[in-house]
Amino acid sequence: MRFELFIASRYLRAKRRQAVISVITAISVIGVAAGVASLIIALAINNGFRQDLQERLLGSTAHINLMRVENDGIRDWRSLLDRLSKEPHVKAAAPALFEQVLISRGARARGAILKGVLPSYERKVSELLQTVKFGSAEALQPLQEPSPQITNQKSQISRMPPIILGKDMADELGATVGSVVLVTSPQGELTPFGLVPKYVRFRVAGVFKSGFYDYDTGWAFIRLADSQRLFGLGDVISVIEFKVDDIYQAGAIGKQIEHDAGRGFMASNWMEQNRQLFHALKLERVVTFITIGLIVLVAALNILISLIMMVMEKTRDIAVLMSLGTRRAQVRNVFIFQGVLIGMVGTAIGLGLGYVLSWIGGHYRLVSLSPEVYSIDYVPFAARALDGLVVAVVALAVSFVATIYPSWSASRILPAEALRYE
Repeated sequence: MRFELFIASRYLRAKRRQAVISVITAISVIGVAAGVASLIIALAINNGFRQDLQERLLGSTAHINLMRVENDGIRDWRSLLDRLSKEPHVKAAAPALFEQVLISRGARARGAILKGVLPSYERKVSELLQTVKFGSAEALQPLQEPSPQITNQKSQISRMPPIILGKDMADELGATVGSVVLVTSPQGELTPFGLVPKYVRFRVAGVFKSGFYDYDTGWAFIRLADSQRLFGLGDVISVIEFKVDDIYQAGAIGKQIEHDAGRGFMASNWMEQNRQLFHALKLERVVTFITIGLIVLVAALNILISLIMMVMEKTRDIAVLMSLGTRRAQVRNVFIFQGVLIGMVGTAIGLGLGYVLSWIGGHYRLVSLSPEVYSIDYVPFAARALDGLVVAVVALAVSFVATIYPSWSASRILPAEALRYE
């Protein structure tokens, strides 16, 4: 063991007459540990929210959406879909038709986004149909024979077109598998009495639960052909959805798809659609790091006070050591090592505590949330090794800075002046 490190470790073991210094040293260690643990937990929560939201968004929506600039629908979508699905980096493509509708059952009603899909294509770009908990999404498969006219209200329930509802929407409407709901479209029919909203009764064929509140409470799926008839659009879709092999290159891939699609098309990607959300999480991460980092700063002030008191207490010992030939640099290193040791012990305890608590919180989902506000029903924890490394470096750096003045003060002691009255 180095001479300076040996002396520093001995000084940390305070005797009875140094009890106050020992208490301050313990408080310093606890302060560093509390700051480091708090930072690890806070960053784990922030990273957990980001990862969870990203996974849910990518599992529920496509990576890239291609639509017409005029928003009048894509008519020659079959040939376009076949051509663009062969683009580089494109893993799958699917047609879809979106529209805002009103879904009601008896006196209960709910606004919703109705999505017309082809299940065999939709499953390749989204996982929502794979989260059907009750019933089956197989009911959305295209019919081999022409479906009944959806305006015929006297059709039997078994002949009604199927619909898949989100779990929260179904609960709000009081609907279960086999229930009948009324879908009203604002794209009405022009009659002598004016524009009359178009409506049709659907049979609930399934209920999905994605865990994402926005989807579970406001989305529904029907067959693409049924949605085209309901909205009176003919063989038209509103968007072609793409799944790509690199989600972080979705912007560049989307531009290429937009270019190859020709004039009149525009592409958007998942990063653009959720830019504000992820920017807010990034800003929250920085603010959290700075705010909770103040705990480490307070602990560093305790280290500073502890070392200053130690220098005052050990003035005679320092003078004796310097009289025996100890260099000023060695005296300075003694107190630097002492402060760094406090920081290292506190950082090690804080890292262990932070990662353990983060694992427990994530594994057992101890903290619940209101899904209406946060879109998820629990606080996710995702502690990263890189965060621990950054926090440890910052904590040790702050601890080192706190040793500069006391160590410099100790090295400036004059042996003759300190021992004059001994």
